[in-house]
Amino acid sequence: MSLYLAESILPPTLRSRAAVEEAVRTVSDRIRDAGGVLVEVQVSSDLTRAFLVLDAPDQGKAKEVLNQGGVPVTLLKKVRLVGADLQRVLDGPAPVRYLVEWNLPEGLTMDAYLERKQKNSVHYAEVPEVSFERTYVCEDMTKCVCFYNAPDREAVKRARQAVSAPVDAITETIGVDPRAPRGE
Repeated sequence: MSLYLAESILPPTLRSRAAVEEAVRTVSDRIRDAGGVLVEVQVSSDLTRAFLVLDAPDQGKAKEVLNQGGVPVTLLKKVRLVGADLQRVLDGPAPVRYLVEWNLPEGLTMDAYLERKQKNSVHYAEVPEVSFERTYVCEDMTKCVCFYNAPDREAVKRARQAVSAPVDAITETIGVDPRAPRGE
């Protein structure tokens, strides 16, 4: 099993909380049937984009279950979880309010990224109102998405500056629990 990050531009039919939740439940059911798990889902607060993390047998199966749930795939990449334990995320991840996208510079290796992250993470203490929760780094080293709980975008920007990490996009998110039973 491997972790995959799927990004989706949501079609108009999925731009309500109820429709997104139903699609997430379908994806969760289908990936579970395939022996995997839908780890977490973050949806932009305007309901136009979704970020789903799946633990799936392979990339083809991940794409198949997303399609079965009516979730169009605009990006699907194998990722590594950094800054959190997978079991902790599966047990009920810490709340996230903002997602930061960073398109990694060409030539950056995973080892160099991890070393940089470890060295700079101590500087999050300079912005105590922000809680860094976790990052998913694409194994091909093209992109990472970092999850934060913060009062506003400006606080997230200050945290990123404190750890000397660029920002390509900041998205305010709402979490959708992939384990919530239907009808809740």
